[in-house]
Amino acid sequence: MTAFATSPPLERKRHVIQGEHAVSSDASLLMTTVLGSCVAACLHDPERGVGGMNHFLLAETADGVRMNEEAMRYGAYAMEILINDLMKQGARRERLEAKLFGGAKMIESLQDVGAANAAFARRFLKDEGIPTIAESLGGRRARRVEFWPASGRARQREVEEAPGPRMVRPPPPVTGNDVEFF
Repeated sequence: MTAFATSPPLERKRHVIQGEHAVSSDASLLMTTVLGSCVAACLHDPERGVGGMNHFLLAETADGVRMNEEAMRYGAYAMEILINDLMKQGARRERLEAKLFGGAKMIESLQDVGAANAAFARRFLKDEGIPTIAESLGGRRARRVEFWPASGRARQREVEEAPGPRMVRPPPPVTGNDVEFF
């Protein structure tokens, strides 16, 4: 009798864009996003095997912004909705762990929105008692982030610069710029 190896389940991808979030316990799902000054929080409950990712554009809401789809662009709402949806999937707030990505300063001459986003995310998680077990925030380069919500595994890759005029002076190249968080 010949034994045949079974193929692993096909990996499905869910791209999370600005103002979105996603939550899942599906072991075959990979969440991805690309970040510049925006921040993505990847939250995971290791006991329940459920996780989620958000992608917010700005730390604080402007006066007069109504809580609707537009509100997901702002950190406080994006974090709350992600936590609430994780809890609906059986996660417990006290078991959540966070990994943070993004917050780069993409254009030298403009206000450092990325630093404000990073500071907000750190402060929010600290205030909520959710430990940040890994982070890659700041710098001057965009990142591509991959997150497996069922396991909590995350990986980032710096996005290579496009040819043409530069907006900012990049740091010296780093060999092996992939960073993986388990």
